[in-house]
Amino acid sequence: MKFAVDLQSKTGKSYLSYTSIKIAIEDMVSFEAYCKGTYYKDSEALTFGSAYDCLLFEPEKFDDRFIVMDDSKIVAEIGGANPRVTKAYKEWKKDFQSNLNGKRLLSVEDNQMAIDMITRLSSTMAYEVYLANAEYQVEATGFIDDVPVHGFLDAKGLNDLGTYIVDVKTTRNIKGFRRDVFSFGYDLQAYIYTQLTGISNYVWIVQQTSYPFTIGLFVCSERTLESGKRKFETGVDIIRSFLDGDMSTQEYYIYDEI
Repeated sequence: MKFAVDLQSKTGKSYLSYTSIKIAIEDMVSFEAYCKGTYYKDSEALTFGSAYDCLLFEPEKFDDRFIVMDDSKIVAEIGGANPRVTKAYKEWKKDFQSNLNGKRLLSVEDNQMAIDMITRLSSTMAYEVYLANAEYQVEATGFIDDVPVHGFLDAKGLNDLGTYIVDVKTTRNIKGFRRDVFSFGYDLQAYIYTQLTGISNYVWIVQQTSYPFTIGLFVCSERTLESGKRKFETGVDIIRSFLDGDMSTQEYYIYDEI
């Protein structure tokens, strides 16, 4: 319990998450900022992924979280070859963004693409077998050794193969997803969720973000879970050093030879 007590005392957090461990591995200064609530990382790709997940799993919450920005009128008024790079457009967009009230901004094109992707996904056997009758956004909380961890599964279900976990991802290139699993830490996420739930059957349903929105079904192997375990242990060791006072984020820097 010492780890949990120290974590709460030093960071105010009662548990770690996949995201916090991944950040710790990459940069402990960012980890400390994440714990304080001052770490913020966003992009159009991250916003799109969040909107896609919301429309797929919790569509009733979409309007509370996102605003779709229809700029067709201002674009038509400005005219020209590149109206979105003009001062008038940028001022219009800045004014529009000032009224978001905490919601995330999504373009009309991205909103429609997310809808089209989900329509395509819903017509496949992968959806029928793994998502149609599954439970969505399932909370998972517990200890891995002495480390308190918390997260949400995209989906959990039961079919002829037994109980399973589904993680839905989007990608620019579905053929590159094998690389994405390791470069984006999806192996770490898989290890955490299989450990918290005791469910070893873990699959990714992956959809490409370009027409025809190709879908892939990938089964997580023992080798990949072992990779995730190594990352988990590395991240926890780094955080443990920080909690024990052996690491100062004021003096922390990244060192490498290139």
